[in-house]
Amino acid sequence: MAQATSVTVIGQGVPRVEGPKKVSGRALYSSDHHFPGLLYAVPVTATIARGQVTGLDTTAALNMPGVVQVFHPGNFSGKLFRKQASKGKTDEARPPLADNNVSYYGQYIALVVAHTYEQAVAAAAAVKATYHSETPNVRMGLSAEEKTSVDTERGDVEAAFAQAPVKVDHTYTTPVQTHNPIELHASVALWDGRQFTLFETSQAIMNHQMVMAQMLGVQPQQVRVITEYLGSGFGGKLWPWTHATLAAATARELNAPIKLVVDRRMMFQSVGHRTNTQQRIRLGASADGQLQCVGHDYLFHNARLDTYKENCGEATGFLYRTDNLRAAWSFARRDIAPPTSMRGPGAVPGLYALEAGMNELALALNIDPLQLRLMNQPEHDQSLNLPFSSRHLTECLQVGAERFGWSRRDPRPGAMKNAAGEVLGWGMAACSWMAKALPAKATVQLTAKGRARVLCGTQDIGTGTYTVVAQMVAALTGLPLARIDVILGDSSLPPGPMSGGSMATGSLVPAVQQATEQAISEALAAAIEHHPAFAGRTPEDLEFGEAGVALKGQAGSAVDLPTLLASAQMDHVSGDGEGAGSAEAAKEYSQHSYGAHFVEVLWQPEIARLRVGRVVTVIDAGKVINTQTGRNQIEGAIIMGVGMALFEDTEYDPRSGAPLNSNLADYIMTTHADAPEVDITFLDYPDMTLNPLGARGIGEIGLAGIAAAITDAVRHATGVVVRDLPVRIEDLLVA
Repeated sequence: MAQATSVTVIGQGVPRVEGPKKVSGRALYSSDHHFPGLLYAVPVTATIARGQVTGLDTTAALNMPGVVQVFHPGNFSGKLFRKQASKGKTDEARPPLADNNVSYYGQYIALVVAHTYEQAVAAAAAVKATYHSETPNVRMGLSAEEKTSVDTERGDVEAAFAQAPVKVDHTYTTPVQTHNPIELHASVALWDGRQFTLFETSQAIMNHQMVMAQMLGVQPQQVRVITEYLGSGFGGKLWPWTHATLAAATARELNAPIKLVVDRRMMFQSVGHRTNTQQRIRLGASADGQLQCVGHDYLFHNARLDTYKENCGEATGFLYRTDNLRAAWSFARRDIAPPTSMRGPGAVPGLYALEAGMNELALALNIDPLQLRLMNQPEHDQSLNLPFSSRHLTECLQVGAERFGWSRRDPRPGAMKNAAGEVLGWGMAACSWMAKALPAKATVQLTAKGRARVLCGTQDIGTGTYTVVAQMVAALTGLPLARIDVILGDSSLPPGPMSGGSMATGSLVPAVQQATEQAISEALAAAIEHHPAFAGRTPEDLEFGEAGVALKGQAGSAVDLPTLLASAQMDHVSGDGEGAGSAEAAKEYSQHSYGAHFVEVLWQPEIARLRVGRVVTVIDAGKVINTQTGRNQIEGAIIMGVGMALFEDTEYDPRSGAPLNSNLADYIMTTHADAPEVDITFLDYPDMTLNPLGARGIGEIGLAGIAAAITDAVRHATGVVVRDLPVRIEDLLVA
């Protein structure tokens, strides 16, 4: 196998192999699927957040043209079941339409099925519900309602904080944020009397299969889940939601294909969100800036019936050196739908608070915030008492500062201006994200058409998984990417990892590599046994490359794959691979990715205009397999970070519990006009403890820390310290 291929394919900015299908419209997303006799389902949603449905009048809806049925607890209860706690993951445990109790605004209380979508929408609006309503609690202010739990603890934070010469003690808040991918959640469900085939918007098809089988009361082999393409998910599509179980059960009840697409308003109600957080950061330091203690106490909200943890203390224990540290949490119940993962769950809001606190400590110490971080880098993970598998945060900080021009920073608020007279604010922050790998399997086939085929039951959520898998196989076989077919997104394939936690790529590396190497070994064995040119040879005498099988060092002797397999009367040779995940390595190493953000904001006080002008980000994420798709991931995360810092906030009506800004006009996100100039650098330090390529995930780390860098830049420009996200112009008018 030509080593040059590995060098030129791995680590390069390769265009997406699935790109032509997407831009031509040949890539089918879940709601694109259509089948004869397809019916459309539209949920009826509760208009209260707490109470009971006391009456449901479906007469008018059932008499409307095209309506097939209206399902509700009276005729549907008992059709769906709860899953086992240890078998799969879902954020809302209660089966839909199980009873008449309402625990959040927008909960499904009925489901209309009709021949067309328009008929179903009209009929859903005609269903009339009456309620016994209780006053909901949707307040964003939080106080602990459950016993406090500790993430990590060492030393004595209380004593160290009391004795620290310099200290900061502040509370930082982040609001509810709602997932708004372009592709809405959708389910197309088929039932043939024996098996379900479900076209889903899922970031984890194998988990989806397991959960749906339990909730539908069938065996896992009776459920096939297909997600060939996903229009992004950002964590909101990790676990099955109630619309998916409704679509599948309805297909079985009516013995017809069902399509259910959640509309944009429902996206704010019934398919998760990032919970709000309230985080108290206490930092104590010596006069020269050595950290003496870190206290991180955080709260978040949960739904009435379910429990989710927003793990804000994920990075607190290992990011900086200190002998006294405690990260602890609790939560409060609210009459809001269950929260769920959003890109960088836990660490993103957690690092906003921790890094904002570090910036305020630098102010109190009169030390450059970059220098404060550099002088407090740990030599090992003190929370686990383990060595770091690979940690280059110091280099991220130094390279980022150099590329940004940080040494030219005048620390006085409002002192820096550009040629246009705009006030410049410069801020920075560090970031981190976990590095983990999950168990995974894959099959690689080398075919009589001279192609390679990769089969894996994972999914591509828009991050480029099709492409990086093709790159892995190309590196080992020498075949060009155009001759590699990657088949993903079907639970009938060898089980692959979920696309969450930035774990998919790193999890696939060992499985795909092992499967490819085994397929090559099978090709060499077939050559020796069936082709006269290699009779009597051993596998060590041969090599496999783009031209086929050849004697080592004798490219002219190559026999191409179609000829070789024809002589063996074989359609293909195949290999199976399996990755065990990183659980064993995690016992010996602290495995994480790291990075640094440097941000410039521009402030025009005369018209109260604030914008992010440029961002310099340096990422230490091991070996980046595809720098182009990798850069896409960091750019997208930074854009989301601008939204987190300046725009996004889901607001609720205290009377009804309804999300007030449940549309893309009122829920403000970053647009092209708001997007800054972005400069991204990847350090190249493969982490071989994680997988044979040393690749770690990068989908989420770019969002961690960026909001703290922006608020630091805002303070530098305006002199105003903002601790409650998002930054609002009203906050800055006092400047």
